[in-house]
Amino acid sequence: MANLKEIRTRISSVTSTRQITSAMKMVSAAKLRKAQDAILQMRPYANKLHEILLSISENIDSSEDNVFAKQRAINKVLIVSVSSNRGLCGAFNSNVVKRAIELAEHKYPNEFKNGKVDFLSVGKKAFEMLKSKKQTPIEKNNQELFDSLDYKTVAAFAEKIMQKFIDGEYDRIELVYNQFKNAGVQVLTDEQFLPIEIKEKKETKEVQDYIFEPSKEYIIEKLIPRSLKIQIYKSILDSFASEHGARMTAMHKATDNASEMLRDLKLHYNKARQASITNEILEIVGGAEALKG
Repeated sequence: MANLKEIRTRISSVTSTRQITSAMKMVSAAKLRKAQDAILQMRPYANKLHEILLSISENIDSSEDNVFAKQRAINKVLIVSVSSNRGLCGAFNSNVVKRAIELAEHKYPNEFKNGKVDFLSVGKKAFEMLKSKKQTPIEKNNQELFDSLDYKTVAAFAEKIMQKFIDGEYDRIELVYNQFKNAGVQVLTDEQFLPIEIKEKKETKEVQDYIFEPSKEYIIEKLIPRSLKIQIYKSILDSFASEHGARMTAMHKATDNASEMLRDLKLHYNKARQASITNEILEIVGGAEALKG
C-alpha cells in the first residue's frame, strides 16, 4: 500500500488536472456558441446556392461549358483534410486523417499505390499526423486560416486549390472534414470538390423555360466559382464548430474521470490513514504491555 505522502501528492496532482480540464471545458463551451452561430447562419445560404447551381446545371449543354465542370481522366488526386491547430479534442483529428487515407486507398487505389495522391492539410494536427504516417502533405499546414477565420481569407485559399485544378495539376479534388451536427455529435464527411458533378437533365413532360439575365454563360461563369468558395468556407466553419464541440465533450469526460479518480484516491487515503493509526495504537499498546511485564 502506498504511503500517505504519495497518495496526498496524487490527490493534489489530480485536483490540479481537474481544474484545468474544467476550465478548458468552459472556454470551449463559450467558443462553441460563437462558432455554432456562424455555421448555422452560413449553412442555409450555402445550401440554397448549391441548390441554385444544381438547377442551373440542367441547362448546361455539356461539361465543356465550364472549366470547373470538366470531367477528365484521373491521373492525379488531391485530398484536402480539415483538422484543427490544437489537440485535446478526442479522436476529432485522428478520424479526419484516417478517413483521408482510407478514401485514397479505397476510391483511388491505383493512384495511391503509384504515388499520384497528394494530401493538403488545413490545420496543424492533420499535417503532423499525415507526416508521421509518411503521407507528407504537399504544403504547410495552412493553420493561419483559423487565426482569422473569415470569408476573404478562406476564399483566397480556395482560389489556390481551384487554380491547381484549372492548370491540370490535379484531375480530382476531395474534401474531408467533420460536419457539425450538435455539441456532442460531429459527422465525418468526405465530398467531391472538383470537378463539380453536373446534374443530369430530367426527361419530363413539363418544359421549364428559364430566362437568364444577363446571360446563362455569364451566370454560370460567376456562380460556380462563388459556390466553390462557399463550399470550402462552409466545410471549415463546420470543422471549427465541431472542434470546439469535440473538445468540450472530451474535457467534460476528463473532468468526470478526474472527479471519480479523486473519490477513489480519497477513499484509499482514508483507509491507509486508518490503517496507519491502528498500527500506531497497536504499537503503543504493545509497548505498554511490555513495560508491565
